[in-house]
Amino acid sequence: MFIGHFAPALIVAARPKAAGLGTLFVAAQLVDIGFAALLVPGIEAMRIVPGITAMNPMDLYHMPYTHSLLGALIWAKIFGVLVWFATKRKEAAIGAALVVVSHWFIDLIVHIPDLTLYGMPPKLGLGLWDHPLIAMPLEILLIGGAFLYYQRRTEAPGGNRRLWILAGLLAFAQAIDWFGPKEPAYSLAVPATMLFAYALLAGTAAWAGANRRVAVSART
Repeated sequence: MFIGHFAPALIVAARPKAAGLGTLFVAAQLVDIGFAALLVPGIEAMRIVPGITAMNPMDLYHMPYTHSLLGALIWAKIFGVLVWFATKRKEAAIGAALVVVSHWFIDLIVHIPDLTLYGMPPKLGLGLWDHPLIAMPLEILLIGGAFLYYQRRTEAPGGNRRLWILAGLLAFAQAIDWFGPKEPAYSLAVPATMLFAYALLAGTAAWAGANRRVAVSART
């Protein structure tokens, strides 16, 4: 799951007192942003094992601080507090925290058993990465439905041009993730690419959502 993680961000962003779309895009991938950052000093670890799943060659064998449920809850609490300090809106903070936690539950659907509850076994995962004919349509439905929900419940003076640019970028990023070349072995290029992609998508989301407001009809 890649761009499907942004579905909760789009849904929450359609609420009247939500944090900005760019902030919520960061929230949606904060767990993976933390994972990429912790890969660099070796605090968490992964390796490339071609064929470990049908869709993803990453063996995510050590990620107790980011991909445990307890870890995700801690990241969510910290991020929610930061959003509250920045906005002074309780609704924005709660929404952002929920988006952070949603990452773990969405991962649970697609990962092979490599997620934990608190950093120790048992390891959990329903393994849809081994079933691309289910996982790929599911991802499209998640992000497509959330995108249309956000587009219909919000409005901007300049129309939807920026929003459709964001949609195009999301589709392009997902196509690369699905069909692009894979790294033959782990290197620092892996976390660097992850961090670049998340920064680009969050920055574009901030730009796309900058002038959008919840539509009057959606508030009633």
